[in-house]
Amino acid sequence: MTDVPPTGAAAGPAAAPGDPAPVRVAILSDTHGWVDPRVLAVVADCDLAVHGGDIGNAAVIACLQPRHGPVWAARGNNDRPADWPSADRAVLDRLPGWVEVSLPGGTLVVIHGHQTPARGRHERLRRRFPRARALVYGHSHRLLLDQEALPWVLNPGAAGRTRTHGGPSCLVLTAGVDCWTIRTFRFAPTSQASHKG
Repeated sequence: MTDVPPTGAAAGPAAAPGDPAPVRVAILSDTHGWVDPRVLAVVADCDLAVHGGDIGNAAVIACLQPRHGPVWAARGNNDRPADWPSADRAVLDRLPGWVEVSLPGGTLVVIHGHQTPARGRHERLRRRFPRARALVYGHSHRLLLDQEALPWVLNPGAAGRTRTHGGPSCLVLTAGVDCWTIRTFRFAPTSQASHKG
């Protein structure tokens, strides 16, 4: 886990009376129509969830059940009418290109990432969303934490079974007024997990 103070501020003491309590945010992406049950268990232990795109169908969004808050999702390059069930069209039509989520201590931006070339993607995202505290993208299916500069650039990897590069994964962001931390979750690939009794 890594801590970073908000842009322009130093890390401080625990939240003062009246400050909002820290919020736990499940971060996932690239489910392509199916979410690993172990990722769903992580989501259920969080206050809210964000999905970085390539969702696959409305059932994926419906099965994400954080404790208290909503689920925000951004549209991915595979979130197209041709790739979704026709019955889910209304949900697909409401998916934005990116989402900005206000959290204690800053803003989290969620975008799929296919809008920018892989080379220089982090710098381009940082320039596009300079006021964010952290940026989430998917698309590459590769778990990655770039905390070298602000805003952080985070990729939770793939939470389904498509191109998981070592197994399904997700992140949990704990967002407090003065401190944000990230925890990674990586699970055994589903072919191995299904053989465990």
